[in-house]
Amino acid sequence: MQRTDRLFEVIDLLRRARGPMTADQIAARMELSSRTIYRYIASLQSLRIPIDGAAGVGYILRPGYDLPPLNFDATEQEALIVGMGLLARTGDAELQQAARRVLDKIETGASAAMDVSDWGIPSDPRNTGALLRRAIRDETEVEITYLSLADTQTTRRIWPLMLTYYVEVSVVSAWCHLRRDFRTFRVDRIQTLSATDARFTGQGEGLRVTMQERSTA
Repeated sequence: MQRTDRLFEVIDLLRRARGPMTADQIAARMELSSRTIYRYIASLQSLRIPIDGAAGVGYILRPGYDLPPLNFDATEQEALIVGMGLLARTGDAELQQAARRVLDKIETGASAAMDVSDWGIPSDPRNTGALLRRAIRDETEVEITYLSLADTQTTRRIWPLMLTYYVEVSVVSAWCHLRRDFRTFRVDRIQTLSATDARFTGQGEGLRVTMQERSTA
C-alpha cells in the first residue's frame, strides 16, 4: 500500500473513532509500528490536517474535517448496500473491511430494508484473494500450487490479470397472504412478476422487525 493511502487510512480511522485514539491503537488496526504512526501523524499535521492530541494521550480529528458529502438516489443507495454486502461472498476479509469503511462514509436510510445473507460464505484463511488482487494491481508474477478437478497437483507461475466473482442465488423474504406468514423465495425461481394497485404503506418496517425477531428467536 502506498504511503498516501496509509495517510488517508489514518484520517479515516480518526474520523470514525468515538473518542481519542492512541498511536498504539491506530498501529494495531493498521498492522504497523507505533513509531510509523507517529511519523504519519506528524506528516498530516504538517499538511494542516486538524489532528489534535499528543503521544500517550491520544489523537482526535477536529469536527468539520471530512470527505465531501456524497449524494445518491434511492436505487444507488440500494446498489451500494447490496454490492458491499455481496463482497462477503468472496471470502476476502480485506475486501469486507473495505466495504464496511465505504458504507461508513455514506448516510443512507435504505440499510434496514436491504440485507445480504452470510450463509455459505467461503473461507479464505490464506488470504489468497487479497494477495491476487495486489498481484494484479502491481502486475506481479506469482507461483501457485494448483489442484485440478481430477486431483492432479501442479506448481505454476502465472501472471494474474482478473478476478471474477459469482453469487450463487438470491432470495426474497416476504409476508405471504396465502400462508399468512413470512416466507422466503428464490428469485431465480420466480417466473413472472407484475405490480398490483394494493400497498402496505407504513407497515414495512414493523414487518421487518417482526420477521427478524422470529428468525433470531
